[in-house]
Amino acid sequence: MLSVAYTVGRLKDRTNLGNAQVAGLQKDLKLTPHQYSVCLTITFVPYILIELPSNLLIKVMGPHRLIPTLLALWGLVTTLQGFVHNYSSLLVCRFFLGLFEGGLTPGLVLYLSTFYPRERLQRRVSLVISTASLAGVFSGLLAASIVKMSGNAGRPGWAWIFIIEGMVTVLFGIFFFFVMPASPKDCGLLKEDEKEMIMQQLRNDGAISADDSCDQFSWGEVSKALQAPHQLLLNALSFFHGTLLYSVSYFVPTILLSLGYDHNAAQLMSVPPYAVSFVVTNAASFFADQYHCRGAVIMFGGIMCTLGFAMFHGSYRHSVQYGSLFFTICGANVISPATGTWAANNNSPHIRRATAIALVPIFANTGGILSTWLMGFISRAPRYEKATIVLLVFGICVALCSAANVAYLSQQNKKRAAIRAKHAEALERPGLGDRSAWFTYIL
Repeated sequence: MLSVAYTVGRLKDRTNLGNAQVAGLQKDLKLTPHQYSVCLTITFVPYILIELPSNLLIKVMGPHRLIPTLLALWGLVTTLQGFVHNYSSLLVCRFFLGLFEGGLTPGLVLYLSTFYPRERLQRRVSLVISTASLAGVFSGLLAASIVKMSGNAGRPGWAWIFIIEGMVTVLFGIFFFFVMPASPKDCGLLKEDEKEMIMQQLRNDGAISADDSCDQFSWGEVSKALQAPHQLLLNALSFFHGTLLYSVSYFVPTILLSLGYDHNAAQLMSVPPYAVSFVVTNAASFFADQYHCRGAVIMFGGIMCTLGFAMFHGSYRHSVQYGSLFFTICGANVISPATGTWAANNNSPHIRRATAIALVPIFANTGGILSTWLMGFISRAPRYEKATIVLLVFGICVALCSAANVAYLSQQNKKRAAIRAKHAEALERPGLGDRSAWFTYIL
């Protein structure tokens, strides 16, 4: 059910602004390319600012209250986007959209990390996050149908894209407010012995702390997450990945339009790459869980992005350029669940984990700011030459950062294995979390 709600939300954010632009939003509101890029950029500012505070507050407020509330408010602001009539009103809507959406992705990853052992987490995160790909499938199909409502109630077709998809999201937010459990202990679908078995397995795995006192808020714990070498590498990786992801997500309909397809065909032609991406992303996540290899999957995604942008840059044939979207979209989306899961897997206790999970989208969205100017202002259709070269290099950087992190974590695991062979766990002071010699990093 979380996947369904997240899909609906993604319909109205990552892809539907691009679809609305193709359907006439930029023309009707008389937006210059500079103003359109500002509208994209402004979303990221509150998004980045709210992610860490939201994740730190989630334990106090309860995920079962905070996440549905953010989802409903997110949908409400999207609906209001269908009633904007100028640049200023769109700018205000985009700001509040980022404010309410910012806490959702890190909040959902943190929430799922309290339900599943570390080595089984990525496939669950993937089912939620990969719905961004599924959103791309439905968004293109829905947009092609919804724009035909142009003129109804005096609203243009692009406005109905926001209104319909936003209202459905509001309903999902209200629904989840009443059915979402706070933790496995509160899940009404589980029997008491099943709840206890799950909680014990999570404690043994290190997914949750055995001692609740370790989960109390502390700026020291926040600082430890900020300083951890493996998290610093993951932050850099997330910046490169965010630039790739948002460049693809926001501008696919525009790229298709520049390849010679008409407005309706451009919406429909965006569907196959996203459909393939959904399958590849979930298959890669299953592989990552099965063989405990988050880094290898991220390297695979980075290589796919590099190949895709190399194809787009090196060929003038429309068939090759369209084919390149399968590589770039699949590669960018394969990386998404792996980065969030990697942060959740290798940081403990709760506050350290909450901070680390929030840092991933913070840096990804910083890359998103770069993407809006890279694709929307610095480069121009149909070739996007400067942007394509930068994104090609960023694909390589993603693979290199991932390889460096795997090497570092592997070295740390070997050092800890040597310590465990010589010392007893009882001699170690409590509360070390992921810095304990008995905590094994997942590669």
